[in-house]
Amino acid sequence: MASHRKPRTRIPAPRTGHGRRTAVGFTTAALASVTLLSQSANAAPGDPRPASQSIEKVKEKVDTLYHQAETATQRYNAAKERTDQQRAKVDKLLDSVAQRTEKLNEARRTLGTYAAAQYRDGGLARSAATLLFSDDPQDVFDQSHLLDRLTGRQKQAVDNFRTQRTKAAEERRKAGASLATLTAAQKQLKTQKKTVQDKLTEARRLLANLTAKEKARLAAIEKKQAEEARRKAAALAEKQRQEAAARKKQQEQQGQQDGSGGSTTPSAPANSSKAAQAIAFAKAQLGKPYVWGATGPSSFDCSGLTQAAWKSAGISLPRTTWDQVKIGTRVSTSELQPGDLVFFYDDISHVGLYIGDGMMIHAPKPGDVVKKAPITEMPIYGSVRPA
Repeated sequence: MASHRKPRTRIPAPRTGHGRRTAVGFTTAALASVTLLSQSANAAPGDPRPASQSIEKVKEKVDTLYHQAETATQRYNAAKERTDQQRAKVDKLLDSVAQRTEKLNEARRTLGTYAAAQYRDGGLARSAATLLFSDDPQDVFDQSHLLDRLTGRQKQAVDNFRTQRTKAAEERRKAGASLATLTAAQKQLKTQKKTVQDKLTEARRLLANLTAKEKARLAAIEKKQAEEARRKAAALAEKQRQEAAARKKQQEQQGQQDGSGGSTTPSAPANSSKAAQAIAFAKAQLGKPYVWGATGPSSFDCSGLTQAAWKSAGISLPRTTWDQVKIGTRVSTSELQPGDLVFFYDDISHVGLYIGDGMMIHAPKPGDVVKKAPITEMPIYGSVRPA
């Protein structure tokens, strides 16, 4: 399933028709974690599943809820990233305000020193000195007959005071605006968090209300879908091997025509070393739980896993699927190489790390763990090569 740029402005709403998530293997993994809920408030006797609702319909609704939760998770990730960035900006501005205030106070103290010296030496009338020691020395220096009495260094001190006061006021204004933006971002973060939680709670409630026979039926449906996904993945892998062989043969023929003898061996992809590091990292995470919004090290969501995997190879990826799909080089499904990122659904709400032979490593959904799976178990949106 699915930390600097905003998500795509045009994100389709989660579909409820032909293109919805098939969620192969997803719901079964959640059954173990929700069975106990059948004895809890989530499975209250007064809120039974309608008898007329078939297990297929229940599965369809649960899959839709998980897909909607996944999309909401990406919005949560984006909101959290904006909140973290805004908080860092606010902290920086507040530090700047504190430093500017100190400079302003220092300028005020300098003016006070000059005023005291003028008063002791009789350079200014007592009333003028009183004005200089007032809370706002600007009232004094706005009077031209006093400015004429000041030396060059004293005038410089006045100018410095004015400058520091203006800058301090501006930085306080910026800090206030930034705090308001942070408050709005935190509100959005809270909203997205609640959306995710509501979707997951509803999915768990539906699963908790299933009888033992219905759960067995559900498992059988998912087993059949998983077998079909593996069959499609194997066919895809075979097609990729055939196309790779055809490209190699074409390169050899081209080499013969160019006079290179036809023994040219295609060089390894430029990213093969880094991709191998990313895959090794992902394999080391197998079995760790999916937690929405998590980026490791003990749990991950889908984009958190791919981000961490490529980070281990020295490549920085953005936080959300919507931003990750924009980086690197777009590649077709037939040209996939280990290490590529494969994105799913029209709303680009899920991503996995391709490992070859039609398989990927991904963090599926709540109640599940980081695992290997066929890339054919969900509708593919597109793929990118990060490096």
